[in-house]
Amino acid sequence: MREVGIIGGGAAGIMAAITAVTQGAKATILEHQSRIGKKILMTGNGKCNLTNLHDSEDDYYCDRPDFVSQMLEQFQAKDTIAFFREFGLLCKEKNGGVYPITEQASSVLDILQMELDAKKVTVLTQVQVNCICKPDQSGHRITVETTQGDFTYDAVILACGGCAHALTGSDGSGYKLARMCGHHIIQPLPALVQLKCQESYYKSIAGVRCTAGLQLLVEGTVVARELGELQVTDYGISGIAVFQFSRIAAKALYAHKKVTVCIDYLPQLSDIELKEIMSHVLVTHPFRTIEEVFLGIINKKLLRMILKQRGIPLTQVVSTVSPTSIQVLLTDFKNWTVQIKDTLSFEHAQVCCGGVDCTEVRGNCESTKMKGLYLAGELLDVDAKCGGYNLQWAWTTGYVAGSAAAGSSVTKGFS
Repeated sequence: MREVGIIGGGAAGIMAAITAVTQGAKATILEHQSRIGKKILMTGNGKCNLTNLHDSEDDYYCDRPDFVSQMLEQFQAKDTIAFFREFGLLCKEKNGGVYPITEQASSVLDILQMELDAKKVTVLTQVQVNCICKPDQSGHRITVETTQGDFTYDAVILACGGCAHALTGSDGSGYKLARMCGHHIIQPLPALVQLKCQESYYKSIAGVRCTAGLQLLVEGTVVARELGELQVTDYGISGIAVFQFSRIAAKALYAHKKVTVCIDYLPQLSDIELKEIMSHVLVTHPFRTIEEVFLGIINKKLLRMILKQRGIPLTQVVSTVSPTSIQVLLTDFKNWTVQIKDTLSFEHAQVCCGGVDCTEVRGNCESTKMKGLYLAGELLDVDAKCGGYNLQWAWTTGYVAGSAAAGSSVTKGFS
């Protein structure tokens, strides 16, 4: 019986262990935290967005899209749903996102823990891995040196995560181990993260939430567009719409490029519709103040901030404001530009972009640098949009790596 050592007890590592045992191997998880699966409990705001029914390679960022496609072909969203259903976890769908019917991430972790126990997977916690040694002279066994002694395995799966939310175990230690094994690491950066802005007025508008249209510009060129909830903080902008392109912003900032975001605070209205509405209001209510005229159209905090930036008093009667100034305000509502100066840290990021170069990983997740070593999960230079895609990547690569490490041909039965 082949013995498989899995370094990291997150989603990818747990899936790899269950898969390896299902394929006839013996599996051991080495986890440096006090318990496994901590990050699973945080996903989907505690509801655990398991996967997404619309999952495709287009939802992922990687310099090798063919690698992503090859992985997803082997284990898709429908396989994830079937996997959990087989172990008694029912799921429900919302806008493509798949969640446990209990709406509790703890249900997912409990199910996985029970299955690890049922399959007699050895789980060793608070084990710090210091080194992964190359196969011995026979060319088969790999030695893993740890703070709890040395272990030897027929195959080793490196599934330590990236460096987002270090307290959950993703502290970047996997990159060090991968480098020791000969791998090149593409610079990890925060992804699915909030953005810090240059302007000084954010404390006055902190707490604003609205549906907005967003355009991300790098050196003046639009590189991404999103429509969704925008959250304004005391340092800049947040919300899922911002998260979706934050990794693009992070990479551009790392390359010292100018990054801006153009915000449409009224995406429900076209420029022409907004102008027609305001023309009517200005005619019918010429003696209202400028603030009173716009109160029913845009958030009060945003309105007051924009008026202040344009030097227009809140109490100025609208009929005394020049048509040019009115048009400037309307343009501001639809095209407000902010400059991005940074992202928040890894501690605030849901995932990170960057990691082990995928050109150094085969289609079965085996390393091209060390025979018998496999890599899975966020450790690889693959990240995805919000909506369950990143967790699907963990399930997918965990499954592929676990199958290959066990030395079995791919099958999808888990009984």
